Amino acid sequence: MHLELGCGKGGFIAQLAVQNPEINFLAVDLIDTMLGLAKRNVEAIYEQEKKEIDNVILTRCDIERILTMLDESDTVERIYINFCNPWPRGKHKKKRLTHTKQLSLYRIFLKPGGEIHFKTDDDMLFQESLAYFKEAGFEILKTTYDLHENNIMENAIVTEHENMFSKQGIKIKALIAKLK
Repeated sequence: MHLELGCGKGGFIAQLAVQNPEINFLAVDLIDTMLGLAKRNVEAIYEQEKKEIDNVILTRCDIERILTMLDESDTVERIYINFCNPWPRGKHKKKRLTHTKQLSLYRIFLKPGGEIHFKTDDDMLFQESLAYFKEAGFEILKTTYDLHENNIMENAIVTEHENMFSKQGIKIKALIAKLK
């Protein structure tokens, strides 16, 4: 199973899932209206490809409470975190999806050797996330400060936010981290 945290409108998960029918995908977001849009986007992509949706589940969950949904009996092979809220103010940084506190939760259901793929436009979030991953016991396999110049991701799916920020001249930062 692969998991997308903060799936938003679902463009990324829809494209990824239709290209990888052998993998089951779980996409999580907190906002019901986003999940409605994600559902329509998944349906549209699968219809366009003339395929039946059989490997994607969309669900509402507060990611800070992810352990109410997943536990050590689940085997998540990969987590995707794309353009999450950077929570730049000091007292809010613990809400980041890449904060050490959150990464410690993911360790419970991410299988040993499992990966987290993370993309952002935010320089400070990226720099601080590098430290968070190390603090949480992850090995950083690959990093880039310009994903479009140095694509480290195995898929070439460009998210809506990635496209928007790139058009503004903002470089996309990315990393792949592995659970030791």
